[in-house]
Amino acid sequence: MSYVKRTKDQIAALIAKDIPDGAVVNLGIGMPTLVANHIPADREVLLHSENGILGMGPAPAKEFEDFDLINAGKQPVTLLKGGSYFHHNDAFAMMRGGHLDICVLGAFQVSESGDLANWSTGEEGAIPAVGGAMDLAVGAKQAWVMMDLLTKQGESKVVKQCSYPLTGIGCIKRVYTDLATFDVTPQGFVVVDAVEGLSHQALETLVGMGLSTKS
Repeated sequence: MSYVKRTKDQIAALIAKDIPDGAVVNLGIGMPTLVANHIPADREVLLHSENGILGMGPAPAKEFEDFDLINAGKQPVTLLKGGSYFHHNDAFAMMRGGHLDICVLGAFQVSESGDLANWSTGEEGAIPAVGGAMDLAVGAKQAWVMMDLLTKQGESKVVKQCSYPLTGIGCIKRVYTDLATFDVTPQGFVVVDAVEGLSHQALETLVGMGLSTKS
């Protein structure tokens, strides 16, 4: 049976739906920034950026972009009523002080024990870019990952053990991908959901390991 991958916006919408009312959330550079566009209208979520913003809204329409108001990925953002901006030292103090409920990060690999590798692949010519990821991975109360399940070469990014340099150890609690969502537990990866048409056995084949299912 064939299956259709989730789009980046569909993954972002799944994540946004799982963020509880009142949460303070950091969205990492890249795919995670899309989550800001899908926060339910009836839910108050404070979005944080490590360059010094609290209270970000969705991306602005093109004609309303203000390049003096950007996120950590240098993308123009909006500021919700009551939002604020401040020195990045204060933003990092929030991260390191345990004041963030959730952070959503991109990743090159996540291991079954929750280790995160997202700053370097070691490839020749690649520019390592750890940014604030280490601080977020250990400072937030929960760290989630948003990524494609497979690399362009078809290798799983969900692995038994990371082969890339680690960003954080045992820090990831949930992984959202274009093919499935996983909880990271002491027993390893647990499949929360998968796209229609992708069997459990086929998913195990893709990631190269046995997977538990959520009861």
